[in-house]
Amino acid sequence: MFTSRFVWTLAAASALVSVAEAQTTTGPSRWGAGDELGMANTLGSATWQRCAQSLANPRANSYELSHLRSNTMPQSPFGVPLRDKYRPTVGIPGTVHAFNGEETVSGEPGAQGTQMDAIGHFAVLPEPWDGKSEFPADKARYYSGYKQSDIKPTPDSPLQKLGIEKVPPIVTTAVLLDAKTYLGKGTAMKPGEAVTAKDIEGMLNVQGLQNRGLLPGDVLYIYTGWGDNWKDPDTEKFYYTKGPGLAYDAAKYIEEKQVVLLALDNPFTDPVADGFLQGKASPPAGTPPNTPFAIHHHNLTQAGIYQIQNANLGALANDKVWVSCTMILPLRAQGNSGSPVRPVAIGAPAQ
Repeated sequence: MFTSRFVWTLAAASALVSVAEAQTTTGPSRWGAGDELGMANTLGSATWQRCAQSLANPRANSYELSHLRSNTMPQSPFGVPLRDKYRPTVGIPGTVHAFNGEETVSGEPGAQGTQMDAIGHFAVLPEPWDGKSEFPADKARYYSGYKQSDIKPTPDSPLQKLGIEKVPPIVTTAVLLDAKTYLGKGTAMKPGEAVTAKDIEGMLNVQGLQNRGLLPGDVLYIYTGWGDNWKDPDTEKFYYTKGPGLAYDAAKYIEEKQVVLLALDNPFTDPVADGFLQGKASPPAGTPPNTPFAIHHHNLTQAGIYQIQNANLGALANDKVWVSCTMILPLRAQGNSGSPVRPVAIGAPAQ
């Protein structure tokens, strides 16, 4: 999702408001050295059994949580634009077959549309890069203490560990929190605004989930309302310029709860104020120094929490499906740092 030419310009702004400290090292995961699954270690029979309640409910509906992919959808400035070419109908001599196809002529499928980050998408350096000298990729450290030589030994190699193909099928319960209603009072959250740990607990309370809370292996969906700005064709070029996101203390909170995956209806997961991408605005208060994308940093390099960007959560929120069974299956693409993804949720609307 990110390229260094965008990120380095934000380092100065990130230091202006910091009151916390981000970890600039990584160590063995809570599941031991050599772990590549992160919070996916929490998945299994317990999360599948929790899913059964939603699947067996006769009032349950299925919900598509991804946007339709096309050449004209909003596209990330951090990835190569996606361009599909559609082939003419062709056949096979001597047969009655006719078939259609298409090809991707450019783009990063795993960085565009509704997409999922692999844990190996982000790493951390021991000190800030100045943006002028050669990028010190050899010093990068990844989740579970992996070195650059373990993950990406040459510039053109696929990820040797922590790639998207290591993600198991995510079949578990999901909690949806309606921040558009709780924080936005019915309108979309503002660019740069962040959902805090206190906000998460407040939404759990008002949505009647205070006793359930967040359970190990849950997926957490947060509806900010920013996804309402997704338009195809993307003529306004607005959606990807800014957006609300998760606060740093909330990232720490969901790590404590052992949430397996976080998805918001926004382009960055991190909060992005107007002008932030140009280095003209600061991250929210509480962001650690030199980590303008602190949520990516924490989830991927420290906690092993997966992320989905551009989730399509409006229908789920409108029906007040606060708890559902969700199924998330990224492509098993060898060594990729992300994947297009089609998450679905099955749950009963509020009566």
